[in-house]
Amino acid sequence: MNNCYRASGLLILVLAGCSAPPQTPTLQREVGQLNRQLQTLTAQAIALEQQNSLNSHSTHGVYLLPSAKSSAILQSNIGKLSVSLSNIESEANGTQALLHIRLLEGAALPAFHAQLDWGQLDPVSNKPLPSETQTQALALDAPLLPKAEAVFGVRLSGVTPEQLGFIRLHQVETNRP
Repeated sequence: MNNCYRASGLLILVLAGCSAPPQTPTLQREVGQLNRQLQTLTAQAIALEQQNSLNSHSTHGVYLLPSAKSSAILQSNIGKLSVSLSNIESEANGTQALLHIRLLEGAALPAFHAQLDWGQLDPVSNKPLPSETQTQALALDAPLLPKAEAVFGVRLSGVTPEQLGFIRLHQVETNRP
């Protein structure tokens, strides 16, 4: 009988050694990563909701919130456009970014001009601060080869990428000869 107890005790020790304790630091690190991803996605979803709200009240332009990381659609005088931002980076006098304007109807973009506004959002109302808004003109000359998308390198002075709350593209008109 004594041998039976010893064998059982040995078996319990062997089994206990096989089931290693959970690796707490690894689990904590993974939970931390998941929390950061969830916070990022939540902030992006809130920004997208704000962008959609601004655009639902805008009849002559389209708003993009950099934190939404999403394109927006503009029904313009030159057709239905998809507008988006990428490569938002700091520069000496503010922010630089790439503005993508794509004609969704499959035709080539005509030569056009437009206005681009940018600035900060009011932290309470989540609407653009008119006193802080800046404007620049955009123009696309007739390209040598027809294309459906134009990419503009834009310099948005006066705001850092962290402060850049919105851009607004409006007054899109074809160039008159």
